[in-house]
Formats: sequence, structure tokens, C-alpha cells
Amino acid sequence: MQATRCLQYKGFWGRSMDELKRFSRIAVQMEGIKGPQGPYELHDFRNPSSVTDCKVMSDKDMGGFSTAHLDWVVAPPPSPKSALPSPNCPGHARFHGKISTRLPPNRPDVKRSGYAGFRTKDRPPTIFGKSLWDIDPYIYLAVRVRSDGRSYFVNVQTESVIPTDLHQHRLFVRKPGEWETVLIKWNNFVRTNYGFAVEPQTEMLRQRVKSIGFGLTDRIPGPFALEVERIWATNDESEAEGKVSEISGVVSPAEEAEVEGEDPTEGGLRTKKGQKITWTT
Repeated sequence: MQATRCLQYKGFWGRSMDELKRFSRIAVQMEGIKGPQGPYELHDFRNPSSVTDCKVMSDKDMGGFSTAHLDWVVAPPPSPKSALPSPNCPGHARFHGKISTRLPPNRPDVKRSGYAGFRTKDRPPTIFGKSLWDIDPYIYLAVRVRSDGRSYFVNVQTESVIPTDLHQHRLFVRKPGEWETVLIKWNNFVRTNYGFAVEPQTEMLRQRVKSIGFGLTDRIPGPFALEVERIWATNDESEAEGKVSEISGVVSPAEEAEVEGEDPTEGGLRTKKGQKITWTT
């Protein structure tokens, strides 16, 4: 006799009922006319099974030597010196590992290494069809994170014509080592393909978002750690600890230098012609 296995997602009918409840709430509250009445939860890491709903990637998949792990961490008990990430949060995910730029000896086709990342897995279907996020009514993507200060990217994948397209934005944090909520305008993501910004830049297919994740491609050898508690869509600027113009959207080169302490002209992305992408308004 085998013990019942833990399912990564709710069953088909459970997921379908959740979608039905969401559609009913939108209809009853007339959100299609008045706009959404609150935030839209996309993924949270309040329980251990939440990390199994994500896929971890690194250059090790092609023979490289970087390592990456995604673990669930129980929040410490509250104390006067250490507050929980947010009220009543039982835990969070810790994305950590070590970046190596060493090239695989038996892969002459691999010219570059030194990356790691994770994303939410494709969500199983419901009675209404594919499970995709419709974030069109919202202005911001919100993430609750604690960063080590390295140059992470937020990656959004949609059900687009080109499956390898990613919409990316730098994760600008103002308080490395501390928990903070960062807001990023959906309209400020840059469309990329295999790490390069592509032209023409087309608008994100906001009604059909498949997955959201984080990546580290700064190619600086050494350990890294990024902790994530929640990912959601919102229209409420007050959810961020500071002025939205300072910590969300595409910031100016001067603001980037202030936040990251680096060359303000270096945006972290390049076009296929080698031109730098600067995060300017």
C-alpha cells in the first residue's frame, strides 16, 4: 500500500471552481466596468508545496557549473528585533546557489555561462480551458522580496507567437538585506529573446500570462540568495515602501546608479547589435 501523494496543484474540479468563483466575483462587483476592487494574487510561498510549483534552471542544464536551488523557509517567530516578512506569513521561498562562469569542457558550442533562475510552472487547465493570468486591468506587478543586492531580473512569459520570448525588467531594490515590496509597471517590461532585446518592441500580451520568475545573469562568480514571499498584480501604489517613481518602472540612469551603485549607463540588457539597454523614462 502506498501513501497518497501530495499534488502540486489542486485537482481539475478544484481549479475549475476557483476560476468560477473568480469570474463570479468579477461579474457581481462589476469589475469589468469599475475596475478591480483589490489585488490579484499570482503566486505566494506561504506553504512548502509552493516551491514544487516552480521550475529551477541554470547553466548546469547545458553542462555548466552554476548551481541553483529553491527551498521553502519557515518564518522565524516574531520578536522585538526581527519582524516577519509580512503579517501572519508562515514562510517564504529562498532562491540560492553559486554562479560559475566556467565553460563545459565537452561543449565547444557553449560560448557563455553563468546564469540561474526559476519560474512558476505552467498551470494545469480547468473546465474553462488553459489556466492563464489576465493582468490587463492592473498597472503594476508587485513582488515581496529580500535581495542580496545582485542584479536580478523579473521574467514574464506570455502565450505569444514566439514561445522563447520573455518580457524582462531589472529588479531594483533600495534596501538589500531587508524585506521590501517592489512595484514594476507592466508597460515597462522589455521584450527579449535568448537574453537580447528584440525589435520591434511589441506590447506584452497581458491577457495571457503563463509564468513569472526571477533570473540572475550578471555573470559574477560567487554565491547568491534571493528570498521571495509573494507575487501579485495591483493598482495600489501605497503597497510599496517608498515613492513608486523611485522603485518601480523604468528608472533613470541616475536613479539606477543610486540604487545599485554601478555604471548608470549599464542596463543589463543588450540588443543583438550589442547596444546597451538603459532604463530611462
